[in-house]
Amino acid sequence: MKTMKGPALFLAQFAGDEAPFNSWDSITKWAADCGYKGVQVPSWDGRLIDLKKASESKDYCDEFQGKARENGVEVTELSTHIQGQLVAVHPAYDEAFDGFTIPEMRGNPKARQEWAVKQVMMGLDASKNMGIGAMASFSGALAWPYLYPFPQRPAGLIETAFDELAKRWKPILDHADECGVDICYEIHPSEDLHDGITYEMFLERTGNHPRACMLYDPSHLVLQCLDYLDNIDIYKDRIRMFHVKDAEFNPTGRQGVYSGYQNWVDRAGRFRSLGDGQVDFGAVFSKLQAADFDGWAVVEWECCLKHPEDGAREGADFVKAHIIRVTEKAFDDFADSGTDDAANRRMLGID
Repeated sequence: MKTMKGPALFLAQFAGDEAPFNSWDSITKWAADCGYKGVQVPSWDGRLIDLKKASESKDYCDEFQGKARENGVEVTELSTHIQGQLVAVHPAYDEAFDGFTIPEMRGNPKARQEWAVKQVMMGLDASKNMGIGAMASFSGALAWPYLYPFPQRPAGLIETAFDELAKRWKPILDHADECGVDICYEIHPSEDLHDGITYEMFLERTGNHPRACMLYDPSHLVLQCLDYLDNIDIYKDRIRMFHVKDAEFNPTGRQGVYSGYQNWVDRAGRFRSLGDGQVDFGAVFSKLQAADFDGWAVVEWECCLKHPEDGAREGADFVKAHIIRVTEKAFDDFADSGTDDAANRRMLGID
């Protein structure tokens, strides 16, 4: 068995225009001061990284990683969540998702998608230049508006959506293979890959592509009432990334999974800071360690109540307390009788 690395922090929820969150130098110093050993980088945030330079220049990447190490943290992975979302957008969400792209691409879904594909490709090139073997992303969604089948879905609608989704991602996955980088899709409501079944539908259509991997985040599974521990057993060979995020689901007679369009504080399903929700992280860490997961335990802070800086500092200690330094010996080695093959045969009554 191997010991996973951590704690690390996903910086997307912390980057901002005020110090220390507005530059790569200052935010990495802050993360190290919070107790983190690594940071996951939102590749779309120009305050932290120049993705184009990172995709083209090994020297830039060396300087980028060198500054992080100088400040006390490693770059664990790059994230292309925002760009991956734009690889596949249903027209109902065009206006909402236009805000995710650069101004000159807005109002032009075709151009926006082409830009997004190039961005994800650059993320893969940058990951290669940094010597990092996994990159986080979203799948995007074409079928999400048809999640609940009323009126009855036309025959073949979902199959067509997943055929198209795989068609769009296959060239990106092939480029990932050339780069030696896994694309870890975060299994997430609002994405077409939102549970195990939809992940398998996509995987089948990409020819079980070796680079189509999974980012495991138990919080999104809790809010779907999905068995998040069994999920590890099923997909352990595909899980290459881990977001440590907590959640709680408290249904009432008034609301359940859909939560009646309420804001996060008033929803039955809510994201919480680590330790404040319902995820059994003792079991999660044990399952992942037993499955030989040796990636990073990355805190993704999302909480409807607690201040982010408090959640970040508490999260570092929480992960440190849950990472299991795996044993190199069996607990009953002291009772080893040192028998050999001949002794084993005698014990079994075999001549």
